[in-house]
Amino acid sequence: MPIEICGMLLPVLANSAATPSRIGGRSSAGGRARGVDLEAVDLFARAHEEAGFDTALIGSSSAAPDGFQIAQRSAAVTERLNMLVSHRTGFIAPTMAARLMATTDNFCGGRLKVHVLVGGNDEDQRRDGDWLDHDERYARADEYLEIVRRTWAGDAPVDFEGEHYRVSGGFSGVRSLREPHVPLWGGGGSAESIDLCAKHCERFMFWGEPVDVLAERAGEIRAAAERYGRTIGFSVSLRPILGATEDEAWERAHALLEEIEARFSDEEGIRAPVMPQSAGSTRLRAIAERKDVYDERLWMGIARATTAPGNSTALVGTPEQVADSILRYYDVGIDALLIRGFDAYADTTLYGKELIPAIRERVAARDAERA
Repeated sequence: MPIEICGMLLPVLANSAATPSRIGGRSSAGGRARGVDLEAVDLFARAHEEAGFDTALIGSSSAAPDGFQIAQRSAAVTERLNMLVSHRTGFIAPTMAARLMATTDNFCGGRLKVHVLVGGNDEDQRRDGDWLDHDERYARADEYLEIVRRTWAGDAPVDFEGEHYRVSGGFSGVRSLREPHVPLWGGGGSAESIDLCAKHCERFMFWGEPVDVLAERAGEIRAAAERYGRTIGFSVSLRPILGATEDEAWERAHALLEEIEARFSDEEGIRAPVMPQSAGSTRLRAIAERKDVYDERLWMGIARATTAPGNSTALVGTPEQVADSILRYYDVGIDALLIRGFDAYADTTLYGKELIPAIRERVAARDAERA
């Protein structure tokens, strides 16, 4: 089957020192944010569509602009790009979330997907008033997603009574354009995250780990989904670093690492980056500490330097070499790919010119072999 290729939209905050076109991902202008830079949002969304991406992720944090509104804006200036909006469970009522997502899908022309976030950082959760611990958040998320999916499922009002939610006659008068409903994507490194996604999500999102490790994990998650009578797909998130030659790509990679390490140094010495709390980050840090390069070009240098706060593992090489590495993930059943660069806009256009065509060519050839 064709591989789904995702990028990431960065909602750009306008401030007194910024210009609309300054959307490179490795620096930010000073000054207090005054609003969302709409021209830059439009430019970035169009760049993803023109580069050949199928979908674009819109992230979330306690300080980020609202992702559903960014999705609506981006959908208005594109024709086919899907919007994958990160949504943190537990901050609005699940019946309201069901209506919000269905309404947004209508405004996006049936191009909405939702990335389910439960919360991997206590400090960030508490900024929005959430003081539940990890296990309690997952218990709440399970109830939340059950109510959302039941609200989408039919015309009958929803009654529900659980530990975290009580609903009597919950209903949505709006339905998504996408059938049968807005797709849910999720991920995580804990047993609770696997169970939650197996029960509720259409796709499980991996960070970039070695191919054999993800093949084993995918088997475990498939088995968990089967216990709920469901099937589930998979994506992998990677940060390609490209060069005209392999040596050039590695030179760029090491220059990026030096730049990132310099951010944590000052006149008094080295300041350690903040240690993420999520189980996924813990997994990735352990992998990065064991070895610098896996599978020929899966580079862990930046993940190690940043303590693996998220999508931080890189594939380093020429576009053809990186595409070959991505095909190995496809061969073990991972049929979606999230790629983003370290210079957001420039890498988006570069991927469209050189990497995405190479990936699609290899996937089509592999599908033809299997047929």
